[in-house]
Amino acid sequence: MRNQTLRNQRKVLAQQAQQKAIDVRRNAGFDNKSPLCIYGLCDKLNVRVKFVDISMEGIYLREAEPIILLSALRPLPRRIFTCAHELGHHVFGHGSTIDELIEESERSQAFQPEEFLANSFAGFLLMPVLGVRKAFVSRGWNAASATPDQIFTIACSFGVGYETLITHIAYSLRMLSSSRASTLLKTKPKAIREKVLERPSSDPLIIADEHWSMPTIDAEVGSLLLLPTSAEAANDTITLEENHPKGCLFKANCPGVVRVYCRDTGWAVFVRISRYQFTGLSQYRHLEEVEDE
Repeated sequence: MRNQTLRNQRKVLAQQAQQKAIDVRRNAGFDNKSPLCIYGLCDKLNVRVKFVDISMEGIYLREAEPIILLSALRPLPRRIFTCAHELGHHVFGHGSTIDELIEESERSQAFQPEEFLANSFAGFLLMPVLGVRKAFVSRGWNAASATPDQIFTIACSFGVGYETLITHIAYSLRMLSSSRASTLLKTKPKAIREKVLERPSSDPLIIADEHWSMPTIDAEVGSLLLLPTSAEAANDTITLEENHPKGCLFKANCPGVVRVYCRDTGWAVFVRISRYQFTGLSQYRHLEEVEDE
Protein backbone atom coordinates (compact mmCIF):
# COMPACT_ATOMS: atom_id res chain seq x y z
CA MET A 1 0.00 0.00 0.00
CA ARG A 2 2.80 2.40 0.95
CA ASN A 3 4.64 1.73 -2.34
CA GLN A 4 1.46 2.38 -4.34
CA THR A 5 0.88 5.65 -2.48
CA LEU A 6 4.46 6.71 -3.24
CA ARG A 7 4.05 5.83 -6.93
CA ASN A 8 0.85 7.86 -7.11
CA GLN A 9 2.56 10.80 -5.41
CA ARG A 10 5.45 10.66 -7.87
CA LYS A 11 3.04 10.52 -10.81
CA VAL A 12 1.12 13.59 -9.60
CA LEU A 13 4.33 15.54 -8.97
CA ALA A 14 5.75 14.58 -12.38
CA GLN A 15 2.56 15.83 -14.06
CA GLN A 16 2.82 19.11 -12.16
CA ALA A 17 6.47 19.44 -13.16
CA GLN A 18 5.74 18.80 -16.83
CA GLN A 19 2.93 21.36 -16.92
CA LYS A 20 5.06 23.95 -15.12
CA ALA A 21 7.92 23.37 -17.59
CA ILE A 22 5.52 23.90 -20.51
CA ASP A 23 4.17 27.09 -18.93
CA VAL A 24 7.63 28.50 -18.17
CA ARG A 25 8.82 27.85 -21.72
CA ARG A 26 5.72 29.40 -23.26
CA ASN A 27 5.73 32.48 -21.02
CA ALA A 28 9.41 33.07 -21.78
CA GLY A 29 8.85 32.83 -25.52
CA PHE A 30 10.28 29.34 -26.12
CA ASP A 31 8.49 26.59 -28.02
CA ASN A 32 8.11 23.06 -26.65
CA LYS A 33 10.07 21.21 -29.31
CA SER A 34 13.52 22.82 -29.24
CA PRO A 35 16.51 22.81 -26.88
CA LEU A 36 17.11 26.02 -24.93
CA CYS A 37 19.93 27.81 -23.12
CA ILE A 38 19.11 27.53 -19.42
CA TYR A 39 21.22 30.57 -18.55
CA GLY A 40 19.39 32.69 -21.12
CA LEU A 41 16.09 31.54 -19.64
CA CYS A 42 17.20 32.48 -16.14
CA ASP A 43 18.14 35.93 -17.43
CA LYS A 44 14.62 36.33 -18.84
CA LEU A 45 13.16 35.34 -15.48
CA ASN A 46 15.44 37.78 -13.61
CA VAL A 47 17.20 34.98 -11.74
CA ARG A 48 20.95 35.57 -11.57
CA VAL A 49 23.27 32.59 -12.08
CA LYS A 50 26.78 32.56 -10.65
CA PHE A 51 29.48 29.89 -10.89
CA VAL A 52 31.49 29.40 -7.70
CA ASP A 53 34.54 27.38 -6.68
CA ILE A 54 32.71 25.13 -4.19
CA SER A 55 32.36 21.34 -4.21
CA MET A 56 28.58 20.84 -4.40
CA GLU A 57 25.84 20.73 -7.04
CA GLY A 58 24.00 24.01 -6.55
CA ILE A 59 22.32 26.49 -4.25
CA TYR A 60 19.11 28.46 -4.72
CA LEU A 61 18.78 31.61 -2.62
CA ARG A 62 15.27 33.01 -2.45
CA GLU A 63 15.99 36.70 -1.96
CA ALA A 64 14.68 40.02 -3.26
CA GLU A 65 17.00 39.34 -6.22
CA PRO A 66 16.99 35.53 -6.44
CA ILE A 67 20.26 33.86 -7.35
CA ILE A 68 21.42 30.37 -8.29
CA LEU A 69 24.96 29.32 -7.36
CA LEU A 70 26.50 26.48 -9.36
CA SER A 71 29.72 24.61 -8.75
CA ALA A 72 32.30 25.46 -11.43
CA LEU A 73 33.98 22.16 -10.55
CA ARG A 74 31.21 19.99 -12.00
CA PRO A 75 31.09 18.92 -15.67
CA LEU A 76 29.41 21.36 -18.06
CA PRO A 77 26.27 19.19 -18.69
CA ARG A 78 25.87 18.67 -14.94
CA ARG A 79 25.90 22.43 -14.35
CA ILE A 80 23.17 22.91 -16.95
CA PHE A 81 20.89 20.32 -15.37
CA THR A 82 21.58 21.60 -11.86
CA CYS A 83 20.73 25.14 -12.97
CA ALA A 84 17.37 23.90 -14.31
CA HIS A 85 16.82 21.99 -11.04
CA GLU A 86 17.48 25.11 -8.95
CA LEU A 87 15.21 27.13 -11.25
CA GLY A 88 12.54 24.54 -10.43
CA HIS A 89 12.82 25.47 -6.76
CA HIS A 90 12.33 29.10 -7.80
CA VAL A 91 9.26 28.67 -10.01
CA PHE A 92 7.54 26.39 -7.49
CA GLY A 93 8.06 28.93 -4.71
CA HIS A 94 10.32 26.74 -2.57
CA GLY A 95 12.57 28.29 0.04
CA SER A 96 16.34 28.59 -0.25
CA THR A 97 17.97 25.21 -0.83
CA ILE A 98 21.42 23.65 -0.87
CA ASP A 99 21.90 20.61 -3.09
CA GLU A 100 24.94 18.55 -2.19
CA LEU A 101 26.85 16.36 -4.59
CA ILE A 102 24.60 13.80 -6.29
CA GLU A 103 26.82 10.94 -5.10
CA GLU A 104 26.29 12.04 -1.49
CA SER A 105 22.58 12.84 -1.73
CA GLU A 106 21.87 9.41 -3.22
CA ARG A 107 22.96 7.82 0.05
CA SER A 108 19.73 9.08 1.56
CA GLN A 109 16.85 6.90 0.41
CA ALA A 110 14.14 9.08 1.93
CA PHE A 111 11.75 10.49 -0.68
CA GLN A 112 11.87 14.29 -0.82
CA PRO A 113 8.87 15.69 -2.73
CA GLU A 114 10.39 19.13 -3.39
CA GLU A 115 13.62 17.62 -4.74
CA PHE A 116 11.69 15.17 -6.93
CA LEU A 117 9.53 18.02 -8.24
CA ALA A 118 12.55 20.20 -9.06
CA ASN A 119 14.36 17.29 -10.71
CA SER A 120 11.33 16.37 -12.83
CA PHE A 121 10.86 20.01 -13.80
CA ALA A 122 14.50 20.21 -14.94
CA GLY A 123 14.07 17.13 -17.10
CA PHE A 124 10.91 18.34 -18.82
CA LEU A 125 12.26 21.89 -19.18
CA LEU A 126 15.51 20.87 -20.86
CA MET A 127 14.19 17.79 -22.70
CA PRO A 128 10.52 18.34 -23.63
CA VAL A 129 8.80 15.29 -25.07
CA LEU A 130 8.16 16.89 -28.47
CA GLY A 131 11.76 18.03 -28.66
CA VAL A 132 13.16 14.61 -27.83
CA ARG A 133 10.91 12.91 -30.39
CA LYS A 134 11.93 15.45 -33.02
CA ALA A 135 15.63 14.92 -32.22
CA PHE A 136 15.37 11.19 -32.91
CA VAL A 137 13.03 11.40 -35.91
CA SER A 138 15.04 14.12 -37.71
CA ARG A 139 18.07 11.85 -37.59
CA GLY A 140 16.16 8.74 -38.61
CA TRP A 141 16.83 7.06 -35.27
CA ASN A 142 14.51 5.10 -32.97
CA ALA A 143 14.74 5.93 -29.27
CA ALA A 144 13.77 2.40 -28.26
CA SER A 145 16.74 0.87 -30.10
CA ALA A 146 19.21 3.77 -30.17
CA THR A 147 22.91 3.03 -29.79
CA PRO A 148 25.08 4.63 -27.10
CA ASP A 149 26.71 7.05 -29.57
CA GLN A 150 23.28 8.07 -30.90
CA ILE A 151 22.07 8.75 -27.35
CA PHE A 152 25.27 10.69 -26.66
CA THR A 153 24.76 12.84 -29.77
CA ILE A 154 21.21 13.75 -28.77
CA ALA A 155 22.25 14.41 -25.16
CA CYS A 156 24.79 16.92 -26.54
CA SER A 157 22.04 18.66 -28.53
CA PHE A 158 20.09 19.30 -25.31
CA GLY A 159 23.18 20.21 -23.29
CA VAL A 160 22.69 17.34 -20.84
CA GLY A 161 24.68 14.29 -19.88
CA TYR A 162 24.39 10.85 -21.46
CA GLU A 163 23.02 9.21 -18.31
CA THR A 164 20.62 12.11 -17.70
CA LEU A 165 19.01 11.69 -21.12
CA ILE A 166 18.69 7.92 -20.72
CA THR A 167 16.99 8.27 -17.33
CA HIS A 168 14.60 10.92 -18.67
CA ILE A 169 13.48 9.10 -21.81
CA ALA A 170 13.14 5.81 -19.94
CA TYR A 171 11.33 6.82 -16.76
CA SER A 172 9.69 10.18 -17.55
CA LEU A 173 8.92 9.94 -21.27
CA ARG A 174 8.52 6.13 -21.43
CA MET A 175 10.26 6.01 -24.82
CA LEU A 176 12.78 3.42 -23.69
CA SER A 177 12.35 0.18 -21.75
CA SER A 178 13.98 -0.07 -18.33
CA SER A 179 15.96 -3.11 -19.48
CA ARG A 180 17.32 -1.22 -22.50
CA ALA A 181 18.12 1.75 -20.25
CA SER A 182 20.10 -0.53 -17.92
CA THR A 183 22.04 -1.91 -20.88
CA LEU A 184 22.84 1.58 -22.21
CA LEU A 185 23.98 2.77 -18.78
CA LYS A 186 26.65 0.07 -18.73
CA THR A 187 28.43 1.99 -21.49
CA LYS A 188 30.20 4.99 -20.01
CA PRO A 189 30.70 8.35 -21.78
CA LYS A 190 34.48 7.80 -21.81
CA ALA A 191 34.04 4.64 -23.87
CA ILE A 192 31.66 6.43 -26.25
CA ARG A 193 34.16 9.25 -26.68
CA GLU A 194 36.90 6.82 -27.55
CA LYS A 195 34.70 4.96 -30.00
CA VAL A 196 33.58 8.15 -31.76
CA LEU A 197 37.08 9.64 -31.90
CA GLU A 198 38.70 6.27 -32.65
CA ARG A 199 41.36 7.01 -30.02
CA PRO A 200 41.61 7.49 -26.25
CA SER A 201 40.80 11.00 -25.01
CA SER A 202 40.20 12.58 -21.62
CA ASP A 203 38.92 15.84 -23.14
CA PRO A 204 35.17 16.56 -22.97
CA LEU A 205 33.48 16.01 -26.33
CA ILE A 206 30.48 17.80 -27.84
CA ILE A 207 28.93 16.41 -31.01
CA ALA A 208 26.99 18.97 -33.05
CA ASP A 209 25.75 17.38 -36.27
CA GLU A 210 23.82 18.91 -39.18
CA HIS A 211 20.56 18.49 -37.20
CA TRP A 212 21.76 20.72 -34.34
CA SER A 213 18.84 23.11 -33.85
CA MET A 214 20.16 25.74 -31.42
CA PRO A 215 21.85 28.90 -32.75
CA THR A 216 24.65 28.44 -30.20
CA ILE A 217 26.99 25.79 -28.81
CA ASP A 218 28.42 26.29 -25.31
CA ALA A 219 31.77 24.73 -24.45
CA GLU A 220 34.83 25.24 -22.24
CA VAL A 221 38.48 25.76 -23.07
CA GLY A 222 39.97 22.32 -23.69
CA SER A 223 36.77 20.77 -25.03
CA LEU A 224 36.62 18.94 -28.35
CA LEU A 225 33.83 19.71 -30.82
CA LEU A 226 32.91 17.27 -33.56
CA LEU A 227 31.13 19.43 -36.16
CA PRO A 228 29.73 18.66 -39.62
CA THR A 229 32.09 17.91 -42.49
CA SER A 230 33.30 21.12 -44.18
CA ALA A 231 32.75 23.25 -41.03
CA GLU A 232 34.94 26.37 -40.84
CA ALA A 233 35.61 28.71 -37.93
CA ALA A 234 35.74 32.47 -38.42
CA ASN A 235 38.60 32.93 -35.91
CA ASP A 236 41.03 30.97 -33.75
CA THR A 237 38.82 30.70 -30.67
CA ILE A 238 38.52 27.10 -31.83
CA THR A 239 40.97 25.44 -34.21
CA LEU A 240 40.71 22.42 -36.47
CA GLU A 241 42.37 19.35 -34.97
CA GLU A 242 41.66 16.96 -37.81
CA ASN A 243 39.32 16.12 -40.64
CA HIS A 244 37.76 13.13 -38.96
CA PRO A 245 35.75 10.46 -40.82
CA LYS A 246 32.71 11.58 -38.77
CA GLY A 247 33.20 15.32 -39.34
CA CYS A 248 35.54 18.17 -38.52
CA LEU A 249 37.13 17.88 -35.08
CA PHE A 250 37.87 21.24 -33.43
CA LYS A 251 39.40 22.11 -30.06
CA ALA A 252 38.42 25.09 -27.92
CA ASN A 253 41.50 27.22 -27.30
CA CYS A 254 40.43 30.38 -25.48
CA PRO A 255 37.34 32.19 -24.19
CA GLY A 256 35.25 34.01 -26.75
CA VAL A 257 32.55 33.65 -29.38
CA VAL A 258 33.16 32.38 -32.90
CA ARG A 259 30.87 31.81 -35.85
CA VAL A 260 31.18 28.36 -37.40
CA TYR A 261 29.62 27.61 -40.77
CA CYS A 262 29.52 25.20 -43.70
CA ARG A 263 29.74 26.93 -47.07
CA ASP A 264 28.12 24.05 -48.94
CA THR A 265 25.04 23.51 -46.76
CA GLY A 266 24.43 26.86 -45.05
CA TRP A 267 24.70 25.25 -41.59
CA ALA A 268 25.93 27.81 -39.05
CA VAL A 269 26.15 28.35 -35.29
CA PHE A 270 27.91 30.59 -32.82
CA VAL A 271 30.26 28.66 -30.53
CA ARG A 272 30.63 30.28 -27.10
CA ILE A 273 33.71 29.24 -25.16
CA SER A 274 34.15 29.90 -21.45
CA ARG A 275 37.30 29.61 -19.37
CA TYR A 276 37.84 26.18 -17.84
CA GLN A 277 35.93 26.05 -14.54
CA PHE A 278 34.94 29.69 -14.95
CA THR A 279 33.79 31.49 -11.80
CA GLY A 280 31.54 34.54 -11.95
CA LEU A 281 28.14 35.55 -13.30
CA SER A 282 26.87 33.42 -16.18
CA GLN A 283 26.49 36.31 -18.62
CA TYR A 284 30.26 36.89 -18.48
CA ARG A 285 31.28 33.25 -18.95
CA HIS A 286 32.48 33.52 -22.55
CA LEU A 287 34.02 37.00 -22.54
CA GLU A 288 37.48 37.07 -24.07
CA GLU A 289 40.40 37.39 -21.70
CA VAL A 290 42.14 40.77 -21.74
CA GLU A 291 45.93 40.68 -21.59
CA ASP A 292 47.57 42.79 -18.87
CA GLU A 293 49.24 45.91 -20.21
